[in-house]
Amino acid sequence: MAVKVVTDSTSDIPAELAAELGIRVVPIYVIFGQETYRDRVDMGTDEFFHKLVHNHVHPTTSVPSPKDFADVYNELAGETDEIISIHLTSKESGTYNSAVLAKELVEKECRIEVIDSQSLSMSLGMLVVAAARQAVAGASLDQVAEFVRRSVPRLHLMILVDTLKYVIKGGRLNRASGLVGTVLRVRPLLTLREGDLMPAGVARTKTKAVEHLYSFAKGFSRVKELAVAYTTELEEAISLLSRLKALFPDATSYLARVGPSLGTHAGPGAMGVAIWESEAEA
Repeated sequence: MAVKVVTDSTSDIPAELAAELGIRVVPIYVIFGQETYRDRVDMGTDEFFHKLVHNHVHPTTSVPSPKDFADVYNELAGETDEIISIHLTSKESGTYNSAVLAKELVEKECRIEVIDSQSLSMSLGMLVVAAARQAVAGASLDQVAEFVRRSVPRLHLMILVDTLKYVIKGGRLNRASGLVGTVLRVRPLLTLREGDLMPAGVARTKTKAVEHLYSFAKGFSRVKELAVAYTTELEEAISLLSRLKALFPDATSYLARVGPSLGTHAGPGAMGVAIWESEAEA
């Protein structure tokens, strides 16, 4: 029986690709006041960003419960005896820990490996997709897990946000980061270092900020896969992806929409570039 692959909705994997590869996506919860929604289940992305901008209540997010994961694991355990569950960085969310706890609630005999990707969005998404392709091709759980763990250090991400307002409201950057005083005057850039979200610089204009994303990608000499993820500006994302594909014509590339769970913190106008660095040739 093939290994089954589980992730969470911060992976931003396009729905049709997840369905094609049999990837199960457990949704993060997005909460507006007294109203709770499952990411891209009870609320679509367009509706979310409209509500984010126009609603006076800023949303919060909540991780799936161990039972949420256990329900998925129990269902899949009826189809396989091996599951790999790959999730966003544990430094920024309790989702990974919730998935770990869920293993104890699984009623059927099934091996489950839970892995912290130390990343998010399509940096996580590319890893999950690659794991699912290996599973479909017949790789064992041990083989897929080893591949995923070996790949984590080669995943890199840079994020452009139009303003730090949403990042700060969501509690994802400390007010002492040094950038807060210039929130309204610059476009901040963020990155992940060993799973921690960190400031990576600022740009005075959106155009210059996008150039920073391009330069970030250009700094890699060996690129296996790349992705551009965006919240609201589709044309900007398509343009950047086109430039990156010209730069790395042999790399697999993806375009993805950031959903409500990460959009709560990134806000409208945000965009990110994920790079999967190839292994050095022997």
